[in-house]
Amino acid sequence: MKTNLKFLTIIAFLGVFLNSCSSDDDGGSLNAPVISDFEYGEGSSHSTDQVAYKGSDIHIEADINAEAVVSSITLSIHAHDLTPSDGEEDWDFEQVFTDEKYLVINPTFHEHIDVPTDIPAGEYHIELLVTDELGNSTEVDGHIQILDPITLSDFSIDETAVRGDDFHTEFAIEAVNGIHNITVDVHAHGLTPAEGEEEWDEEFDFSEDYHEETSVEFHEHIEIPATAPVGEYHIIFTVEDENGNTAEYETHIDITA
Repeated sequence: MKTNLKFLTIIAFLGVFLNSCSSDDDGGSLNAPVISDFEYGEGSSHSTDQVAYKGSDIHIEADINAEAVVSSITLSIHAHDLTPSDGEEDWDFEQVFTDEKYLVINPTFHEHIDVPTDIPAGEYHIELLVTDELGNSTEVDGHIQILDPITLSDFSIDETAVRGDDFHTEFAIEAVNGIHNITVDVHAHGLTPAEGEEEWDEEFDFSEDYHEETSVEFHEHIEIPATAPVGEYHIIFTVEDENGNTAEYETHIDITA
């Protein structure tokens, strides 16, 4: 009887031990997180068009199906083969998110990332890496076009003009935030007015006719004083949008008698 009791005790112990091992094995074999509905785009409209603008932000969202608790989410954004112009810098962004709202099973990732104003426009690579407490990880990636908030194109400007007449200027403006103002600055360098002439240094403001437009053709004729000295003049076109971003275009014109 005692022998049978000892035998049954051993069998029960082995059953509990094997069940415990089985449970440990199940915990170690949980699947890696699954990332779905990965979307990103212009932040203010929660766009999914995979386009954003310098000086604005990027909306990024994804659903995460995690069998184990998430331990971290890493977001990185960087460019390939974009050369910064004068005044621009490379943008290589990386941030690890360990917020309490993400350290759970099945979180939804939702963030807005500010885009610097002084980076090159072009294609950027986005990567989202999710790691759980068991060390399992999953990554998804994609590409986004980061654009200038104001673009100026298709310039047509007279190269020469006669004083006392006017010169024609025309170009296309795309301003995603709407145009706040447009100014044209005309001035000369090193021209000495002769008798009867006066220095011509003038700024023209065309804000009223183009205010709040987002896509427009700038077409104007600028009058030249009859007393302007003959010679080369420097012209600067400046477009400012409603968010304070600016774009400039510079050229020259020869004023003749």
